[in-house]
Amino acid sequence: MNFHSHQNQLVATAVGASVATACLISAYSAYSRRERRKQLTEEISRSLSTHKSSLDVNSYTSNTSTPPTTYQSDEFSGKYDEELIREQLARNYAFFGDDGMDKVRRGKVVVVGCGGVGSWAAVMLVRSGISRIRLVDFDYVTLSSLNRHATATLTDVGTPKVRCIERILKKISRWVEVDARVDIWRKEEGGDLLEGADWVIDAIDNITTKVDLLKYCHDHKIKVFSSMGAGAKCDPTRIQISDISSTIYDPLARSVRRRLRSQGVSSGIPVVYSTEVPGDVKLLPLPEEEFQKGAVKELGVFDDFRVRILPVLGPLPSIFGLYVATYILCELAGKPILNPLPIKNRKKLYERLLRDLLHREMKLTGETINKLPIDEDDVSLIFEDVHRGRSVIPPHNVPSRPVLVRWDIVKPLTVDNCVVMEFGEAEKHYKESGSREDPLKRPEDIWSCEVKHVVNRRAEELRREREWVM
Repeated sequence: MNFHSHQNQLVATAVGASVATACLISAYSAYSRRERRKQLTEEISRSLSTHKSSLDVNSYTSNTSTPPTTYQSDEFSGKYDEELIREQLARNYAFFGDDGMDKVRRGKVVVVGCGGVGSWAAVMLVRSGISRIRLVDFDYVTLSSLNRHATATLTDVGTPKVRCIERILKKISRWVEVDARVDIWRKEEGGDLLEGADWVIDAIDNITTKVDLLKYCHDHKIKVFSSMGAGAKCDPTRIQISDISSTIYDPLARSVRRRLRSQGVSSGIPVVYSTEVPGDVKLLPLPEEEFQKGAVKELGVFDDFRVRILPVLGPLPSIFGLYVATYILCELAGKPILNPLPIKNRKKLYERLLRDLLHREMKLTGETINKLPIDEDDVSLIFEDVHRGRSVIPPHNVPSRPVLVRWDIVKPLTVDNCVVMEFGEAEKHYKESGSREDPLKRPEDIWSCEVKHVVNRRAEELRREREWVM
Protein backbone atom coordinates (compact mmCIF):
# COMPACT_ATOMS: atom_id res chain seq x y z
CA MET A 1 0.00 0.00 0.00
CA ASN A 2 1.29 3.45 -0.93
CA PHE A 3 1.12 5.47 2.34
CA HIS A 4 2.26 8.56 0.47
CA SER A 5 -1.00 8.52 -1.50
CA HIS A 6 -3.34 11.28 -0.34
CA GLN A 7 -6.35 8.95 -0.58
CA ASN A 8 -4.71 6.25 1.56
CA GLN A 9 -3.72 8.80 4.15
CA LEU A 10 -7.34 9.96 4.43
CA VAL A 11 -8.53 6.35 4.88
CA ALA A 12 -5.91 5.66 7.54
CA THR A 13 -6.85 8.86 9.35
CA ALA A 14 -10.55 7.92 9.29
CA VAL A 15 -9.85 4.41 10.58
CA GLY A 16 -7.65 5.77 13.37
CA ALA A 17 -10.29 8.28 14.38
CA SER A 18 -12.97 5.56 14.43
CA VAL A 19 -10.85 3.29 16.61
CA ALA A 20 -10.07 6.12 19.00
CA THR A 21 -13.76 7.07 19.22
CA ALA A 22 -14.77 3.47 19.90
CA CYS A 23 -12.16 3.19 22.64
CA LEU A 24 -13.36 6.40 24.24
CA ILE A 25 -17.00 5.23 24.15
CA SER A 26 -16.08 1.85 25.61
CA ALA A 27 -13.98 3.43 28.34
CA TYR A 28 -16.78 5.89 29.20
CA SER A 29 -19.35 3.07 29.36
CA ALA A 30 -17.13 1.03 31.65
CA TYR A 31 -16.52 4.09 33.83
CA SER A 32 -20.27 4.86 34.00
CA ARG A 33 -21.05 1.25 34.95
CA ARG A 34 -18.45 1.32 37.70
CA GLU A 35 -19.83 4.58 39.03
CA ARG A 36 -23.39 3.24 39.05
CA ARG A 37 -22.30 0.10 40.87
CA LYS A 38 -20.35 2.22 43.33
CA GLN A 39 -23.40 4.40 43.91
CA LEU A 40 -25.58 1.30 44.46
CA THR A 41 -23.07 -0.17 46.91
CA GLU A 42 -22.93 3.08 48.84
CA GLU A 43 -26.74 3.28 48.94
CA ILE A 44 -27.06 -0.29 50.25
CA SER A 45 -24.29 0.21 52.80
CA ARG A 46 -25.88 3.45 53.98
CA SER A 47 -29.25 1.72 54.30
CA LEU A 48 -27.81 -1.18 56.26
CA SER A 49 -25.84 1.06 58.59
CA THR A 50 -28.80 3.31 59.40
CA HIS A 51 -31.42 0.58 59.76
CA LYS A 52 -32.08 -0.12 63.43
CA SER A 53 -34.96 -2.20 64.67
CA SER A 54 -37.46 -0.47 66.94
CA LEU A 55 -38.01 -3.76 68.80
CA ASP A 56 -35.79 -5.36 71.44
CA VAL A 57 -36.54 -9.07 71.13
CA ASN A 58 -35.44 -9.68 74.73
CA SER A 59 -38.29 -7.50 75.94
CA TYR A 60 -40.89 -9.46 74.00
CA THR A 61 -43.01 -11.77 76.09
CA SER A 62 -46.17 -13.72 75.48
CA ASN A 63 -47.96 -11.27 77.79
CA THR A 64 -47.51 -8.36 75.41
CA SER A 65 -51.00 -7.09 74.78
CA THR A 66 -50.29 -4.50 72.10
CA PRO A 67 -47.79 -5.39 69.36
CA PRO A 68 -45.37 -2.66 68.26
CA THR A 69 -46.65 -0.54 65.42
CA THR A 70 -43.56 1.43 64.40
CA TYR A 71 -41.29 0.19 61.67
CA GLN A 72 -38.25 1.66 60.02
CA SER A 73 -38.65 1.89 56.27
CA ASP A 74 -35.92 0.97 53.83
CA GLU A 75 -37.11 3.08 50.94
CA PHE A 76 -34.90 3.70 47.93
CA SER A 77 -35.06 7.16 46.42
CA GLY A 78 -34.29 7.77 42.81
CA LYS A 79 -34.68 5.85 39.56
CA TYR A 80 -32.99 2.48 39.40
CA ASP A 81 -30.85 1.93 36.32
CA GLU A 82 -32.42 -0.41 33.75
CA GLU A 83 -29.06 -1.92 32.84
CA LEU A 84 -28.52 -2.99 36.44
CA ILE A 85 -32.03 -4.43 36.60
CA ARG A 86 -31.36 -6.56 33.54
CA GLU A 87 -28.04 -7.68 34.99
CA GLN A 88 -29.71 -8.69 38.26
CA LEU A 89 -32.36 -10.63 36.32
CA ALA A 90 -29.95 -11.94 33.67
CA ARG A 91 -30.63 -15.64 34.34
CA ASN A 92 -34.39 -15.08 34.16
CA TYR A 93 -34.01 -13.15 30.90
CA ALA A 94 -31.97 -16.04 29.54
CA PHE A 95 -34.77 -18.44 30.45
CA PHE A 96 -37.92 -16.49 29.52
CA GLY A 97 -36.52 -14.09 26.91
CA ASP A 98 -37.20 -10.36 26.60
CA ASP A 99 -40.93 -10.71 25.85
CA GLY A 100 -41.51 -13.15 28.68
CA MET A 101 -39.64 -11.06 31.23
CA ASP A 102 -41.47 -7.94 30.09
CA LYS A 103 -44.74 -9.70 30.99
CA VAL A 104 -43.32 -10.88 34.32
CA ARG A 105 -42.12 -7.41 35.28
CA ARG A 106 -45.47 -5.86 34.38
CA GLY A 107 -47.39 -8.45 36.40
CA LYS A 108 -49.05 -7.71 39.73
CA VAL A 109 -49.49 -10.43 42.35
CA VAL A 110 -51.52 -10.35 45.56
CA VAL A 111 -50.40 -12.75 48.30
CA VAL A 112 -53.16 -13.46 50.84
CA GLY A 113 -51.59 -15.17 53.83
CA CYS A 114 -47.93 -14.37 54.47
CA GLY A 115 -46.81 -17.24 56.67
CA GLY A 116 -44.62 -20.21 55.76
CA VAL A 117 -46.02 -20.63 52.23
CA GLY A 118 -46.88 -17.06 51.30
CA SER A 119 -43.58 -15.55 52.44
CA TRP A 120 -41.50 -17.92 50.32
CA ALA A 121 -43.71 -17.37 47.29
CA ALA A 122 -43.41 -13.59 47.68
CA VAL A 123 -39.62 -13.66 48.00
CA MET A 124 -39.09 -15.81 44.91
CA LEU A 125 -41.57 -13.83 42.83
CA VAL A 126 -39.70 -10.60 43.54
CA ARG A 127 -36.29 -12.24 43.06
CA SER A 128 -37.54 -13.35 39.65
CA GLY A 129 -38.72 -9.95 38.46
CA ILE A 130 -42.22 -9.24 39.79
CA SER A 131 -42.28 -5.48 40.30
CA ARG A 132 -45.67 -4.99 41.96
CA ILE A 133 -46.82 -7.12 44.86
CA ARG A 134 -49.43 -6.73 47.59
CA LEU A 135 -49.06 -8.61 50.86
CA VAL A 136 -52.18 -9.26 52.96
CA ASP A 137 -52.05 -10.77 56.45
CA PHE A 138 -53.34 -9.67 59.85
CA ASP A 139 -50.93 -11.88 61.81
CA TYR A 140 -47.74 -11.01 63.69
CA VAL A 141 -44.40 -12.81 63.81
CA THR A 142 -43.88 -15.05 66.85
CA LEU A 143 -40.87 -17.05 67.92
CA SER A 144 -42.53 -20.20 66.58
CA SER A 145 -42.81 -18.54 63.13
CA LEU A 146 -39.04 -18.63 62.70
CA ASN A 147 -38.89 -22.32 61.78
CA ARG A 148 -40.63 -21.74 58.43
CA HIS A 149 -40.98 -18.04 57.57
CA ALA A 150 -38.86 -16.83 54.65
CA THR A 151 -37.85 -13.42 56.02
CA ALA A 152 -38.64 -13.25 59.75
CA THR A 153 -35.76 -12.92 62.21
CA LEU A 154 -35.58 -12.53 65.97
CA THR A 155 -35.82 -8.75 65.66
CA ASP A 156 -39.12 -9.17 63.77
CA VAL A 157 -40.88 -10.97 66.62
CA GLY A 158 -43.98 -8.98 67.52
CA THR A 159 -44.15 -7.13 64.20
CA PRO A 160 -46.62 -7.78 61.34
CA LYS A 161 -45.53 -10.52 58.95
CA VAL A 162 -46.21 -8.32 55.94
CA ARG A 163 -43.85 -5.63 57.25
CA CYS A 164 -40.88 -7.94 57.71
CA ILE A 165 -41.45 -9.36 54.21
CA GLU A 166 -41.72 -5.85 52.77
CA ARG A 167 -38.41 -4.85 54.33
CA ILE A 168 -36.54 -7.81 52.83
CA LEU A 169 -38.18 -7.48 49.42
CA LYS A 170 -36.95 -3.89 49.16
CA LYS A 171 -33.44 -5.06 49.99
CA ILE A 172 -33.64 -7.68 47.24
CA SER A 173 -35.22 -5.52 44.55
CA ARG A 174 -34.66 -1.77 44.67
CA TRP A 175 -37.40 -1.10 42.13
CA VAL A 176 -40.18 -3.27 43.54
CA GLU A 177 -43.48 -1.67 44.64
CA VAL A 178 -44.66 -3.40 47.82
CA ASP A 179 -48.11 -2.73 49.23
CA ALA A 180 -48.14 -4.29 52.70
CA ARG A 181 -51.60 -4.55 54.30
CA VAL A 182 -51.96 -5.57 57.94
CA ASP A 183 -55.47 -6.80 57.30
CA ILE A 184 -57.63 -9.86 56.85
CA TRP A 185 -59.36 -10.68 53.58
CA ARG A 186 -63.15 -10.65 53.89
CA LYS A 187 -65.58 -11.56 51.16
CA GLU A 188 -67.76 -8.55 51.97
CA GLU A 189 -65.06 -6.15 50.73
CA GLY A 190 -62.93 -8.68 48.88
CA GLY A 191 -62.46 -6.63 45.74
CA ASP A 192 -60.54 -3.85 47.51
CA LEU A 193 -57.51 -5.98 48.35
CA LEU A 194 -57.54 -7.85 45.02
CA GLU A 195 -57.84 -4.80 42.78
CA GLY A 196 -55.62 -4.93 39.69
CA ALA A 197 -54.22 -8.39 40.42
CA ASP A 198 -52.99 -10.55 37.55
CA TRP A 199 -52.65 -13.44 40.01
CA VAL A 200 -53.80 -14.04 43.56
CA ILE A 201 -52.01 -16.49 45.85
CA ASP A 202 -54.20 -18.16 48.47
CA ALA A 203 -51.95 -19.17 51.35
CA ILE A 204 -54.67 -18.95 54.02
CA ASP A 205 -54.82 -21.47 56.88
CA ASN A 206 -58.50 -21.03 57.70
CA ILE A 207 -60.71 -23.19 55.51
CA THR A 208 -63.78 -20.90 55.57
CA THR A 209 -61.83 -17.83 54.44
CA LYS A 210 -59.90 -19.93 51.91
CA VAL A 211 -63.09 -21.19 50.27
CA ASP A 212 -64.60 -17.68 50.27
CA LEU A 213 -61.49 -16.28 48.53
CA LEU A 214 -61.40 -19.03 45.91
CA LYS A 215 -65.13 -18.64 45.21
CA TYR A 216 -64.76 -14.86 44.91
CA CYS A 217 -61.83 -15.12 42.48
CA HIS A 218 -63.61 -17.77 40.41
CA ASP A 219 -66.80 -15.69 40.15
CA HIS A 220 -64.90 -12.50 39.26
CA LYS A 221 -62.57 -14.18 36.74
CA ILE A 222 -59.45 -13.43 38.82
CA LYS A 223 -56.65 -15.95 38.41
CA VAL A 224 -55.91 -17.60 41.73
CA PHE A 225 -53.49 -20.31 42.87
CA SER A 226 -54.23 -22.08 46.14
CA SER A 227 -51.94 -23.84 48.59
CA MET A 228 -53.34 -26.83 50.41
CA GLY A 229 -52.10 -28.36 53.67
CA ALA A 230 -48.34 -28.56 54.37
CA GLY A 231 -48.70 -29.25 58.09
CA ALA A 232 -47.80 -32.59 59.68
CA LYS A 233 -46.06 -33.79 56.49
CA CYS A 234 -42.44 -34.52 55.65
CA ASP A 235 -42.20 -36.24 52.23
CA PRO A 236 -41.28 -33.73 49.48
CA THR A 237 -41.65 -36.40 46.78
CA ARG A 238 -45.43 -36.43 47.35
CA ILE A 239 -45.93 -32.75 46.49
CA GLN A 240 -47.51 -31.90 43.14
CA ILE A 241 -49.57 -29.33 41.24
CA SER A 242 -52.98 -30.09 39.78
CA ASP A 243 -56.44 -28.66 39.30
CA ILE A 244 -58.51 -28.67 42.49
CA SER A 245 -60.80 -31.27 40.90
CA SER A 246 -57.92 -33.75 40.50
CA THR A 247 -56.50 -33.64 44.02
CA ILE A 248 -56.33 -36.92 45.90
CA TYR A 249 -55.62 -38.00 49.49
CA ASP A 250 -55.09 -34.47 50.90
CA PRO A 251 -57.72 -33.94 53.63
CA LEU A 252 -57.68 -30.13 53.35
CA ALA A 253 -57.99 -30.31 49.55
CA ARG A 254 -60.89 -32.72 49.96
CA SER A 255 -62.76 -30.38 52.28
CA VAL A 256 -62.07 -27.33 50.10
CA ARG A 257 -63.15 -29.18 46.96
CA ARG A 258 -66.41 -30.33 48.50
CA ARG A 259 -67.29 -26.88 49.81
CA LEU A 260 -66.51 -25.29 46.45
CA ARG A 261 -68.52 -27.93 44.64
CA SER A 262 -71.53 -27.19 46.85
CA GLN A 263 -71.22 -23.55 45.73
CA GLY A 264 -71.03 -24.41 42.04
CA VAL A 265 -67.23 -24.40 41.57
CA SER A 266 -65.94 -27.79 40.49
CA SER A 267 -62.69 -26.99 38.66
CA GLY A 268 -60.50 -24.24 37.21
CA ILE A 269 -58.33 -23.54 40.27
CA PRO A 270 -54.70 -24.77 40.25
CA VAL A 271 -53.38 -25.92 43.62
CA VAL A 272 -50.23 -27.31 45.20
CA TYR A 273 -50.83 -30.18 47.59
CA SER A 274 -49.30 -33.34 49.00
CA THR A 275 -50.62 -36.87 48.70
CA GLU A 276 -48.84 -37.80 51.92
CA VAL A 277 -51.20 -38.92 54.68
CA PRO A 278 -50.38 -37.11 57.96
CA GLY A 279 -48.20 -39.34 60.09
CA ASP A 280 -48.45 -40.24 63.75
CA VAL A 281 -48.23 -36.66 65.02
CA LYS A 282 -50.81 -34.81 67.04
CA LEU A 283 -52.06 -31.28 67.51
CA LEU A 284 -50.18 -29.77 70.41
CA PRO A 285 -52.41 -29.80 73.51
CA LEU A 286 -53.69 -26.64 75.15
CA PRO A 287 -52.81 -26.07 78.80
CA GLU A 288 -55.55 -27.11 81.20
CA GLU A 289 -55.98 -23.52 82.40
CA GLU A 290 -57.07 -22.49 78.89
CA PHE A 291 -59.99 -24.93 79.03
CA GLN A 292 -61.01 -23.50 82.39
CA LYS A 293 -61.44 -20.07 80.80
CA GLY A 294 -64.44 -21.25 78.79
CA ALA A 295 -65.17 -22.47 75.26
CA VAL A 296 -61.90 -23.26 73.50
CA LYS A 297 -63.14 -21.93 70.16
CA GLU A 298 -63.40 -18.48 71.73
CA LEU A 299 -59.61 -18.38 72.21
CA GLY A 300 -59.01 -17.77 68.51
CA VAL A 301 -58.29 -14.35 67.03
CA PHE A 302 -61.25 -14.78 64.67
CA ASP A 303 -64.11 -17.24 64.47
CA ASP A 304 -63.23 -20.52 62.70
CA PHE A 305 -59.47 -19.96 63.08
CA ARG A 306 -57.42 -22.80 64.50
CA VAL A 307 -56.67 -22.51 68.21
CA ARG A 308 -54.45 -25.55 68.77
CA ILE A 309 -51.01 -25.64 67.17
CA LEU A 310 -50.45 -27.80 64.10
CA PRO A 311 -46.99 -29.44 63.89
CA VAL A 312 -45.10 -28.14 60.85
CA LEU A 313 -41.73 -29.27 59.47
CA GLY A 314 -40.24 -25.99 58.21
CA PRO A 315 -38.99 -27.04 54.73
CA LEU A 316 -42.41 -28.29 53.56
CA PRO A 317 -44.21 -24.90 53.51
CA SER A 318 -41.21 -23.37 51.76
CA ILE A 319 -41.40 -26.00 49.01
CA PHE A 320 -45.12 -25.30 48.61
CA GLY A 321 -44.32 -21.60 48.24
CA LEU A 322 -41.64 -22.26 45.62
CA TYR A 323 -44.08 -24.40 43.64
CA VAL A 324 -46.60 -21.54 43.69
CA ALA A 325 -44.06 -18.93 42.59
CA THR A 326 -42.72 -21.11 39.76
CA TYR A 327 -46.18 -21.82 38.38
CA ILE A 328 -47.22 -18.16 38.37
CA LEU A 329 -43.95 -16.96 36.83
CA CYS A 330 -44.31 -19.45 33.97
CA GLU A 331 -47.93 -18.40 33.44
CA LEU A 332 -47.08 -14.71 33.36
CA ALA A 333 -44.15 -15.23 31.00
CA GLY A 334 -46.28 -17.16 28.52
CA LYS A 335 -44.59 -20.49 29.21
CA PRO A 336 -47.29 -22.26 31.21
CA ILE A 337 -46.88 -25.69 32.75
CA LEU A 338 -49.40 -27.36 30.47
CA ASN A 339 -49.53 -30.88 31.83
CA PRO A 340 -48.43 -31.33 35.44
CA LEU A 341 -47.33 -34.91 36.06
CA PRO A 342 -49.91 -36.75 38.18
CA ILE A 343 -48.63 -39.11 40.84
CA LYS A 344 -51.43 -41.59 40.19
CA ASN A 345 -54.47 -41.70 37.98
CA ARG A 346 -56.85 -44.45 39.05
CA LYS A 347 -60.07 -42.67 38.23
CA LYS A 348 -61.52 -45.64 36.33
CA LEU A 349 -60.66 -47.99 39.21
CA TYR A 350 -62.40 -45.72 41.71
CA GLU A 351 -65.45 -45.47 39.45
CA ARG A 352 -65.65 -49.27 39.20
CA LEU A 353 -65.23 -49.75 42.95
CA LEU A 354 -67.98 -47.21 43.65
CA ARG A 355 -70.32 -48.73 41.08
CA ASP A 356 -69.76 -52.24 42.47
CA LEU A 357 -70.34 -51.00 46.02
CA LEU A 358 -73.62 -49.40 44.93
CA HIS A 359 -74.86 -52.71 43.50
CA ARG A 360 -73.88 -54.59 46.65
CA GLU A 361 -75.63 -52.04 48.87
CA MET A 362 -78.83 -52.31 46.87
CA LYS A 363 -78.67 -56.09 47.17
CA LEU A 364 -77.99 -55.85 50.91
CA THR A 365 -80.81 -53.39 51.65
CA GLY A 366 -83.26 -54.59 49.02
CA GLU A 367 -83.88 -50.99 48.02
CA THR A 368 -83.11 -48.83 44.98
CA ILE A 369 -80.25 -46.46 45.81
CA ASN A 370 -79.49 -43.51 43.55
CA LYS A 371 -76.55 -42.14 45.50
CA LEU A 372 -74.32 -43.59 48.20
CA PRO A 373 -73.29 -41.60 51.31
CA ILE A 374 -69.66 -41.84 50.12
CA ASP A 375 -68.31 -40.55 46.82
CA GLU A 376 -65.41 -41.22 44.46
CA ASP A 377 -63.04 -39.17 46.57
CA ASP A 378 -63.94 -41.26 49.62
CA VAL A 379 -63.24 -44.37 47.57
CA SER A 380 -59.70 -43.16 46.83
CA LEU A 381 -59.24 -42.35 50.52
CA ILE A 382 -60.42 -45.78 51.65
CA PHE A 383 -58.52 -47.75 49.01
CA GLU A 384 -55.23 -45.80 48.86
CA ASP A 385 -54.79 -44.05 52.20
CA VAL A 386 -56.57 -46.23 54.71
CA HIS A 387 -55.94 -49.72 53.33
CA ARG A 388 -52.87 -48.96 51.16
CA GLY A 389 -54.39 -50.81 48.20
CA ARG A 390 -54.42 -54.11 50.13
CA SER A 391 -57.06 -56.46 51.48
CA VAL A 392 -57.97 -56.01 55.13
CA ILE A 393 -57.86 -59.82 55.51
CA PRO A 394 -54.43 -61.33 56.42
CA PRO A 395 -51.92 -61.72 54.85
CA HIS A 396 -53.15 -58.39 53.36
CA ASN A 397 -52.33 -59.20 49.75
CA VAL A 398 -52.80 -56.76 46.88
CA PRO A 399 -56.15 -57.93 45.46
CA SER A 400 -56.32 -58.86 41.79
CA ARG A 401 -60.01 -57.93 41.85
CA PRO A 402 -60.47 -55.42 44.69
CA VAL A 403 -63.90 -54.82 46.18
CA LEU A 404 -65.20 -52.34 48.75
CA VAL A 405 -67.30 -53.94 51.47
CA ARG A 406 -69.46 -52.67 54.32
CA TRP A 407 -67.59 -54.11 57.32
CA ASP A 408 -70.45 -54.26 59.82
CA ILE A 409 -73.78 -54.65 58.00
CA VAL A 410 -75.71 -53.52 61.09
CA LYS A 411 -74.04 -50.09 61.06
CA PRO A 412 -74.51 -47.43 58.34
CA LEU A 413 -72.14 -47.27 55.38
CA THR A 414 -69.44 -44.70 56.14
CA VAL A 415 -65.76 -44.31 55.34
CA ASP A 416 -65.05 -45.79 58.80
CA ASN A 417 -67.24 -48.81 58.09
CA CYS A 418 -65.96 -49.65 54.62
CA VAL A 419 -62.98 -51.93 53.91
CA VAL A 420 -61.07 -53.43 50.99
CA MET A 421 -61.27 -57.15 50.20
CA GLU A 422 -60.53 -59.55 47.38
CA PHE A 423 -63.65 -60.48 45.38
CA GLY A 424 -63.82 -63.98 46.87
CA GLU A 425 -63.42 -62.62 50.39
CA ALA A 426 -66.22 -60.14 49.79
CA GLU A 427 -68.56 -62.90 48.61
CA LYS A 428 -67.86 -64.91 51.77
CA HIS A 429 -68.31 -61.82 53.94
CA TYR A 430 -71.77 -60.97 52.62
CA LYS A 431 -72.92 -64.58 52.57
CA GLU A 432 -72.00 -65.25 56.21
CA SER A 433 -73.06 -61.82 57.50
CA GLY A 434 -76.68 -62.30 56.47
CA SER A 435 -78.89 -59.22 56.13
CA ARG A 436 -79.44 -56.06 58.15
CA GLU A 437 -82.80 -57.35 59.40
CA ASP A 438 -81.48 -60.84 60.10
CA PRO A 439 -77.71 -60.73 60.73
CA LEU A 440 -76.09 -64.15 61.03
CA LYS A 441 -72.55 -63.43 62.23
CA ARG A 442 -70.52 -60.50 63.47
CA PRO A 443 -67.60 -59.61 61.17
CA GLU A 444 -65.03 -60.59 63.81
CA ASP A 445 -66.69 -64.02 64.02
CA ILE A 446 -66.22 -64.46 60.29
CA TRP A 447 -62.61 -63.29 60.12
CA SER A 448 -61.12 -63.05 63.67
CA CYS A 449 -60.55 -60.42 66.33
CA GLU A 450 -57.20 -59.63 64.72
CA VAL A 451 -58.95 -58.31 61.62
CA LYS A 452 -61.38 -56.34 63.77
CA HIS A 453 -58.41 -54.76 65.51
CA VAL A 454 -56.96 -53.71 62.13
CA VAL A 455 -60.29 -52.16 61.08
CA ASN A 456 -60.61 -50.27 64.36
CA ARG A 457 -57.04 -49.01 64.19
CA ARG A 458 -57.55 -47.67 60.67
CA ALA A 459 -60.84 -46.05 61.67
CA GLU A 460 -58.88 -44.23 64.36
CA GLU A 461 -56.37 -43.09 61.72
CA LEU A 462 -59.27 -41.62 59.76
CA ARG A 463 -60.52 -39.82 62.82
CA ARG A 464 -57.09 -38.27 63.41
CA GLU A 465 -56.83 -37.22 59.78
CA ARG A 466 -60.13 -35.37 59.98
CA GLU A 467 -58.72 -33.35 62.88
CA TRP A 468 -56.25 -31.60 60.56
CA VAL A 469 -59.01 -29.73 58.77
CA MET A 470 -61.38 -29.06 61.64
